[in-house]
Amino acid sequence: MLNLGILAHVDAGKTSLTERLLYTVGVIDEIGSVDDGSTQTDSLALERRRGITIKSAVVSFAIDDIIVNLIDTPGHPDFIAEVERVLSVLDGAVLVISAVEGVQAQTRVLMRTLRRLRIPTLIFVNKIDRRGADTDRVLRSISERLTPAIVPMGRVDGISTRDARATAHTGFTAGMLDVLSAHDDALLTSYVEDTVSYGQLRASLAEQTRRTLVHPVFFGSAITGAGMDGLISGIKELLPAADGKPDGPVSGTVFKVERGPAGEKIAYARMFSGTVRTRDRLTFGDGDGEGDGGGGGGGRDREGKVTAISVFERGSAVQETSVSAGRIGKLWGLGDIRIGDTIGVPRQQSGEWSREEPGEQSAEGPRRQSGERHHFSPPTLETVVVPRRTADKGALHTALTQLAEQDPLINLRQDEKRQEISVSLYGEVQKEVIQATLADEFGLDVDFRETTTICVERPVGSGEAVEFNGKDPNPFLATVGLRVDPAPVGSGVEFRLEVELGSMPYAFFKAVEDTVKETLTQGIHGWQVSDCTVSMTHSGYSPRQSHAHQGFDKSMSSTGADFRGLTPLVLMDALRRAGTQVYEPMHRFRLEAPADMLGALLPVLARLRAVPQTTETRGRACVLEGAVPAAQVHELEQQLPALTRGEGELESAFDHYAPVARGTVPERPRTDHNPLNRKEYLLNVTRRVSG
Repeated sequence: MLNLGILAHVDAGKTSLTERLLYTVGVIDEIGSVDDGSTQTDSLALERRRGITIKSAVVSFAIDDIIVNLIDTPGHPDFIAEVERVLSVLDGAVLVISAVEGVQAQTRVLMRTLRRLRIPTLIFVNKIDRRGADTDRVLRSISERLTPAIVPMGRVDGISTRDARATAHTGFTAGMLDVLSAHDDALLTSYVEDTVSYGQLRASLAEQTRRTLVHPVFFGSAITGAGMDGLISGIKELLPAADGKPDGPVSGTVFKVERGPAGEKIAYARMFSGTVRTRDRLTFGDGDGEGDGGGGGGGRDREGKVTAISVFERGSAVQETSVSAGRIGKLWGLGDIRIGDTIGVPRQQSGEWSREEPGEQSAEGPRRQSGERHHFSPPTLETVVVPRRTADKGALHTALTQLAEQDPLINLRQDEKRQEISVSLYGEVQKEVIQATLADEFGLDVDFRETTTICVERPVGSGEAVEFNGKDPNPFLATVGLRVDPAPVGSGVEFRLEVELGSMPYAFFKAVEDTVKETLTQGIHGWQVSDCTVSMTHSGYSPRQSHAHQGFDKSMSSTGADFRGLTPLVLMDALRRAGTQVYEPMHRFRLEAPADMLGALLPVLARLRAVPQTTETRGRACVLEGAVPAAQVHELEQQLPALTRGEGELESAFDHYAPVARGTVPERPRTDHNPLNRKEYLLNVTRRVSG
């Protein structure tokens, strides 16, 4: 069993390669067309109309005795969240690069992530039959911009013609020996002694590919079928098969959730250990906590009964009574399941381990809860969704909630005051897809307001505050003291106790922790607060009446509502004393343009607050690399053709957050009860004002 991901920049030929592989191994009798909307994996009507992959899809085929679950992922950067979820279930990957366009912005983002997660990866250079194909240029670009640890697996004859074909190396080359011997002492010794055998070389290649030390490069064409035999052999021989014990403890990860015809939830799960059978009762939840208040957000207190199971065999999903370790299954009956949930025990407890290097951080963006990791950047844009018919407001909220359920990075912000819903985005194409999906699947016609940039806040110092039970101006029967301290970039939000856990009921501590994380979604300026530690320094409560003949008197006894009501006031007071800095998302850009246009480009870049950090002249072209605010990227893209006679090429991708240094600090309208305004907050929360 091998769970294989196909990844690429948009239009590199990813879905076409999937079709060709299925045809070559005999799963389908006719190759579908992306342009005609007849492919196996692009099943959504919108995917067929637009000719792009929006949702990941799973198909299965056999290579001799190995069953391959192939996952086709979106290539457009607006749908990177789909790729995000697939990475955690892969045994290996094929990264597709066009022989014409070469290495592109998304290619670099994907390769960096695959290498960081140590996912064994083959590179497939597609479209060798297209005019303008140049494999030598592409190989140089891969070596310079992706990784020098590559091993070309053959050569191309008749390139840029319909008859282009890929011929595999039947022996070894000096270049292959040089790359492999750098990580293989035994091979190096044989090399020096001139006793290297081809079998020794292939064994070293397979072992180093599985350890992600090298990346074999294959050539071919998904349209003509050239190079398919070599790629299929490489998938079988060089990538590691799935492991895991079918009789071990149940452990799996949900990477996709969809709705069936009757609205029922269907969870796609990769099983790492154990076996799940129909009628089994499963526990599931986020993979970072176990409901112990340790920062695990959703906890592990959800469960459900599996009512049906499908597994993938020879192209499609077939009904089965069980799914075991190493396989991908579709599970019905788990009504509360969410993307990212761990089924059963976490991988670490099942004996499985993550390939990601310890200590490595994901993009420097906000996290919705402590411990949550993302492999790619968070969405940096948002927009308000407005129904064209006022009567559709309720239906719109329900529809968007379902979409967010299938895509956790579509964060929803409900503004009760303005009766508006905002969604987070990666780009304008995603906005178009949401609009079309709402129309096609829910019958809702919507418009969008202007797209705005999502900033974040980070504390600049330490601040603390406390309010005591029974002392004015505190109207709540609770004592809460909190201190806010800055934390390293990328660390999220951590909640700590500096009081004895037994000093009051655990439920009250949990109420404070949950409210802290909820409150920090809106800081002093309205942006999500990240990279801080919140410590509880004081606690206290009014106990319930202890005598049997006395009934419960809310006016004299603390409840969780007291702690949920008081915590935002104390936390925002502490945060205000600490002070916060607003940070805006920055993109790393690479701009290639005619050298004689540099004089016209630089003033425009300066006006857009883009900072070139390196400038290199290559013949009649110049290459600039640097940083630009995400809010200015769209305008730069629009102006570039006129500034460069249509010859300019721009790559950009999220890189980091930087302090907003110029002009007015951007503010985001609040959607909560505004704990920064005590009078307004208490009127909304308690309908009474103390003092």
